[in-house]
Amino acid sequence: MKSKYLFLLSFSLIPGIVQAQNYPGKTVRLIVPFAAGGSTDVIARVLAPKLSEAWGQQVIVDNRPGGNTTIGTDIVAKSAPDGHTLLVTPAPFTVVPSVMTKLPYDPAKDFEPITLINTTPMGLVVHPGVPAKNLKELIALAKTRPGQMNFGSSGSGGVPHLSGELLNTMASLKIIHVPYKGNAPALADLVGGHVDMAFNGLTSVMPFIKSGRLRVLGVTSIGRTAALPEVPTFDEQGLKGFQAVAWNGLSAPARTPKEAIARIQETSSRIVKSPELAEQLKRDGSDPVGSTTAEFVAHLRDEVVKWKKVLDRAGIKSF
Repeated sequence: MKSKYLFLLSFSLIPGIVQAQNYPGKTVRLIVPFAAGGSTDVIARVLAPKLSEAWGQQVIVDNRPGGNTTIGTDIVAKSAPDGHTLLVTPAPFTVVPSVMTKLPYDPAKDFEPITLINTTPMGLVVHPGVPAKNLKELIALAKTRPGQMNFGSSGSGGVPHLSGELLNTMASLKIIHVPYKGNAPALADLVGGHVDMAFNGLTSVMPFIKSGRLRVLGVTSIGRTAALPEVPTFDEQGLKGFQAVAWNGLSAPARTPKEAIARIQETSSRIVKSPELAEQLKRDGSDPVGSTTAEFVAHLRDEVVKWKKVLDRAGIKSF
């Protein structure tokens, strides 16, 4: 089992002949392994036009949902290693290898990490028909209805899914997971009252909270978020140490020239940290990062360890 995670220690930048000033030489695709409308898609569509402006080349977002993110991820793994096809890398990248033994790609050999773009606290949101106004009331309600309440997510293995499993474990609940092929259909069913609740990145759920179509009961960061300063954290509401934060990064196919990797990292990091975009991300409930490649590799390693513990505690062996 230990060898499964060695890929996090083996990422390296492979020297190439492409010079930074020649990159990009054509349209760049940002592959999003989810349906349009989710938090990862939102981040990609915020970043794409800024990259286009900086590079003088078109940057397009290409949604390839399905397979617990493996369909879109595999497209990038098998793309030409020239930096013109990039993966908007979400948290399931560090979870799926733990529970899916027959991946169509090799996480150890097929990707070059570039940068961590942002982190996003989860908000636990419920349909207004759910008679709970805070986390304590929801836990009490769920204990009276074991196996009868449910939570939707963008798919198995993502932070929204694992946040629900963490809640089940820490509060001794039995709330049933309902996976969807992306965040947008999950939100649509939640707003329609077809599922009771969901953990969701604040970037995509804020409009529903502001309109009153969903009620937020708490946020999953240790500290309160600037986007919803009045909403208490799970930690404040009695689940001490509860923390679950979604994130997005950029990765390229293995053997992408290091000069191209360096330019992508520099440009995307500068854009994410710019006052205009940083303020927009914070307003939408996300925290800008724009890390170095080394920092992103360390983040990937830490995420594997953290979520492996959650999977083990929840008894999840496969999806």
